[in-house]
Amino acid sequence: MTRVLEGASRLGYAARGLVYLGLGVIVLLAATDVTPRAQGAKAMLAAWAGWPLGLALVGLVAIGLLAFAVWRALQAIFDADQHGASPKGVAVRIGQAVSGLIYGGLGFWALELLDAFEDVGEADEEQAARGAAATVLALPYGEILLLLAGVVMLSVGVGNVVQGLAQDFAKRLRCDDRLCRWVVPMAKVGYAARGLATLPAGVFLILAGLEARSRDARSWGGALQALEAQPFGSWMLGLVALGLIAFGLFGFVEARFRHIRPSLELAS
Repeated sequence: MTRVLEGASRLGYAARGLVYLGLGVIVLLAATDVTPRAQGAKAMLAAWAGWPLGLALVGLVAIGLLAFAVWRALQAIFDADQHGASPKGVAVRIGQAVSGLIYGGLGFWALELLDAFEDVGEADEEQAARGAAATVLALPYGEILLLLAGVVMLSVGVGNVVQGLAQDFAKRLRCDDRLCRWVVPMAKVGYAARGLATLPAGVFLILAGLEARSRDARSWGGALQALEAQPFGSWMLGLVALGLIAFGLFGFVEARFRHIRPSLELAS
């Protein structure tokens, strides 16, 4: 059972790496005006599904993301990484649980593409983001809920930046000193970039909550595209893109070298 859990988690890290590698490339192409806009993960997977053998690729990514979601659940619920019950440990495990829900949802959505391919374009992503915001605003205290969602997203972004700056990633890996000298900076840049890429979407959610206007909400890709409209925006978007690519590449490093420690209770 231990080997099954370890294999599933490593497949999950690789799938996450592939998703972020793809997102980073798309954002880089948008920053250099090769493509018109940055896109989020759903639009990217839908585009992949249209490639030759694309559905097989999407299916593999879906399985990997669902496996990663299961691993995140084990990390969060059973403390498979042994973070403990301290306030810091509980915060880390809550973050792992939220991560599992996000990647699990994306994995299930990817599976839907295998049943019936849907062309999910950029406009659909923006419409979905605004539709979700409108649904929340229609609830009692919807403005507050949307505001809190934006604050949570901002907190996640800031947390990733802090993690990139402060985390000792070498402790996670079974790699020699020579390899670690290369991959640890990659991890730091990648985590910081993922955090920075999350901040704009959080800001737009907060604005939507403050103004009670669903049209202020943006998808992940749409929020990054708004970043490009700022002074030196293309340069900032390009740097974020390179960081996302670094995060994706680090996912493959984790798939190979990360310490995976399912507890004895899980393995039995």
